[in-house]
Formats: sequence, C-alpha cells, structure tokens
Amino acid sequence: MLAASEVRLDTNALDFAILGVYFVVVLGVGFIARRYVKTSLDYFLSGRSLPAWITGLAFVSANLGATEILGMGANGAQYGVATVNYYWIGAVPAMVFLGLVMMPFYYGARVRSVPEYLLMRFDKRSHLFNSWTFALATVLIAGVNLFALALVLKLLLGWPILLGIVIAAGIVLAYITLGGLSSAIYNEVLQFFVIMAALIPLTIVGLHDAGGWGGLKDKIGQSKLGEAGLHALQGTDPGHVTNPIGATWIGIVFGLGFILSFGYWTTNFAEVQRALSARDLSAGQRTPLIGAYPKLLIPAVVVIPGMIALWKIPNLGGGDADLAYNNAIPLLMNEYLPNGMLGIALTGLMASFMAGVAANVSAFNTVVTTDIIEPYIAKDRDDAFYIRVGRYVTVGGVVVAIGTALIASGYQNLMNYLQALFSIFNAPLFATFIIGMFWKRVTSAAGLWGLVAGTIAALVTYVGYKWAGWFTFGSDLDESFWGAGAAFVVDAVVTVAVTLVTKPKPVEELQGLVWGMANEEDAATATAHDKWWESPKLLGFGAIALGVILTIIFF
Repeated sequence: MLAASEVRLDTNALDFAILGVYFVVVLGVGFIARRYVKTSLDYFLSGRSLPAWITGLAFVSANLGATEILGMGANGAQYGVATVNYYWIGAVPAMVFLGLVMMPFYYGARVRSVPEYLLMRFDKRSHLFNSWTFALATVLIAGVNLFALALVLKLLLGWPILLGIVIAAGIVLAYITLGGLSSAIYNEVLQFFVIMAALIPLTIVGLHDAGGWGGLKDKIGQSKLGEAGLHALQGTDPGHVTNPIGATWIGIVFGLGFILSFGYWTTNFAEVQRALSARDLSAGQRTPLIGAYPKLLIPAVVVIPGMIALWKIPNLGGGDADLAYNNAIPLLMNEYLPNGMLGIALTGLMASFMAGVAANVSAFNTVVTTDIIEPYIAKDRDDAFYIRVGRYVTVGGVVVAIGTALIASGYQNLMNYLQALFSIFNAPLFATFIIGMFWKRVTSAAGLWGLVAGTIAALVTYVGYKWAGWFTFGSDLDESFWGAGAAFVVDAVVTVAVTLVTKPKPVEELQGLVWGMANEEDAATATAHDKWWESPKLLGFGAIALGVILTIIFF
C-alpha cells in the first residue's frame, strides 16, 4: 500500500512559479473589476451587462469545482461509466429547461436572486425561509470546495489541512470582495481554460498508458468494478440491480434526471446568478445552453481519469485516508505528470476549487444582502451602504465556510455529501417553483408550507438512512435520489392540499410570474436580437440530441 510520503509531488521552482503567476492574475482581475463597481447592481449582478459567451463559460465553470474534479473523479473510480448519468441525464436536460422555460420568468420578474422570485410569487414568509436555507446551503457547499483544496495541498505538498483551507479562502475572499460578481465571473472564464489545460493532458497520457479506451475497458473489467462498471444504464431494472451505483432506472431518471438535476440547475442561485448577469433576456437564455456543450464533454476529462486511477493506483478506495476515492485525480497526476506540467495541474486544481468557492460565496453575499438585510434589517439605504455590507457579508461567508469545510472531512467521496445537500435544499425548492410557475391558483401559504414539509422529508430520509438505520438504499447516491423524490412528492402534496383551503393572490399580481403571463416585451426583444445560430431552441435541442446519442453509445 502507498504510504503518505510516497504520494507527495516532486515540485520545483517552475511549478511554484506557474502557480504564483496564476494567483497574481486572479487578484489582478479583482483589482480591475473594482474600478467598474459603481452601483449595487454592478457588484451583485455585474450591471446585467455581460455577453452570453462569457456568462455561458462562467455558468459551467462555477460548477467545475470540487463537485466535478474530486467528486466526479471519485465517482469514476467508485462507480465507473454510470457516473456519466450525472451529465447526460442529470445536467444537460435541466440546463436546457432553464434556458428555454425559466429564464423568461426570472427576467420578466426583474429579480436579483432566486429567493426574490418567491417573494414576488408568494410572500415574505416563503422568501425569508428560502433565503436562510439557501444561505446555509451555499456556505456548506463552499466548505466542500475549501476542504477539497486543502486535501490536495496536504496530499501533494504536505501542508496541514487547516493551513490549506485558510490560504484558499483568503485568495477567493480577496478577489470577490474587490470586484464582486464581475471579478468572480471573469476569473471563472480564466479558470475554465486552466482546468482544461490540466485535465486534458492527464486524460490523454493515462489512456495511452492503459492501451486506449479498449485497453482501459479490459482493465476495468478485471478490477473490483467489473463489467458492470462499463455501462451507463445496464443493470438498473427494479428487482435486478447490478450497476455499481445500486440504483434502479426509476431512481436515476426520476430522482436524478428530474428532481435533483432540475432542482439544482434551475433554482440554485449560484448558477442562475451567472445567467442573470447577462446583458439581455436572449443572452440570459443562451447562458446555460452555451454551458451545456462543454458539460456534455467534461466526463471525458473527469470520469475517465477516475477510472484510470482505479487501475493505476493500487488499493485506491481502501482504508488509508491518502488513498480515498476523493484523491483519484491528484494521485493520477502524481503518477504521470513531469515538472512544469505539475505546476499547470496544481494550478488547474486550485482554479477548480476556487471557482466552486467563488460561485457559492458570491451567491451567498447577494442573497444575504438583497434578500435578508435590505428588505428586513436595513431598508431604504443608499447604494454605497449595500455594496459595503455585501463586502462584509463576503468576509463572513468565507469565515463560516472555513468552519463547514471540516464537516466535509468525514466523507471519503465528496459527491455523496454534495448530493445529500442538494436533495435537502434544492429538491423541495424545485417542487414549489414548478408548481407555482405553472398553476396560478397556488397560494402564498402553500408556497411556505410546501417548502417546509419537503425540506423535512428529505432531511428525515437522509438521517434515517445515514444514522438512524430506518431505511436502506443501494448506496449513498441512491439515497440522494430517493431523498430528493420524497422531498418533491411531499412538497407537492402539501402545496396542493394547502392551496385548496387557502385564498390565492389576485391574478393581476402574477404578471411575469406564471406560465402564460410572461412579460411580452422581453420575449419580443429576445426574439428580435437572435441570429439563427444564436436561437435558444436550436442550441437547446442540439444539446439534448447530443446527450441522447452519447447515452445510447455508452448504454
């Protein structure tokens, strides 16, 4: 078994120079962006002025943190090809739905955040409940990214975990506090390319060593994953489950493909905020649709290296903490990359984790400032006050995230933890959103109590499985599928029941908030500015078609 000392990277001055240059550029972007922050809209939503290609890359990069690099790499090693379901079923359809269906509502309502939509569609109670739960979720997820980075720094450089967490947090804090969302977004575009520069060579070298895709398939077939690890959906029939995730197609399609996926991509403000910063509705719609295309291909540079690591790293996933599945990609970098490339790889890892932290911290400061402090604590202050408060909130969010990073340390596969968080916080919110958006009869009281009931249902499912022993599932990921399903169903039932015994809002107050009542001028403007190759429908259905083709190939 590999000892901890055997997995330290043999870094030299060149590697650290590359890392240092990257940090200087990141902070430089923050200083430049600061010059353009004149109003609170500039700080929290980039003045709604950014082009679609910038927001589209930032949209996918914001998700390209620990969730993708360590989490999906760990899933590739632990579950094999079945991990692609998180992309082609569990991401792209929801991204298309956000662009084609939900962005007109967000733009039509002129909201600055996702919780603000609940305020306009329902009332202050559901708005405040979601604001607090979202704030909690963002600092928990930011903590995952901080811990992931600290884990890599400890594993590869020998730095103590706490030191790594504090250093990573300090860098992110500096550039977001300076330049707000614009700084985060422009850095996310830079981070996307740096991450790809680290992962693409690793995948190519690893596949070559394994004898190509065919050689890797042979090696995985002989590993502890076996033949089942080479298929996306085979072995998912109810009553005869043989796929490594231990889930049926019902859990994958309904729990992951519908509830978890749509709940995350369409209501998670850390993602939606990037689309809301686009310069018009057309650019806002195209933001997630442009992001869907790189999302289709990311499994090639994340899942495949995880599978290569299962073959290449002896005892991966064993009892040694340094050989946890979370470390699959860092350990593979240690196997293959020479000096210079190691610097790029380390920089790519740093970029990915900082993108994840920045996405959640920038969403956190926006929601806390615009959805909690401004309407309920300090009303009618000048713009400079809210910008100043936003910076203070950013500091507070990063400090709390340092604490929540320690929670993530108890999970050998960070994806299991993240999916549990999504089932608790995003799934019930999606149920409330989708019902309130398509049924104008839904009442304000129903919006609140549906949210509360759905959140409790997901939490009970998780606690009952993880600690109390009330439920059994095929795996931690399978629990998140069913936990999300329980949240959605309970939320929907309570929402409908309460609606039928309470009074709805007047129809005239729902303009731009309910299906069939979107602001017509926004839709007309979006259509007028679209060239045929910029058509949201063309982009959206093209991404869906590619996802279907890839799923069939790897079925």
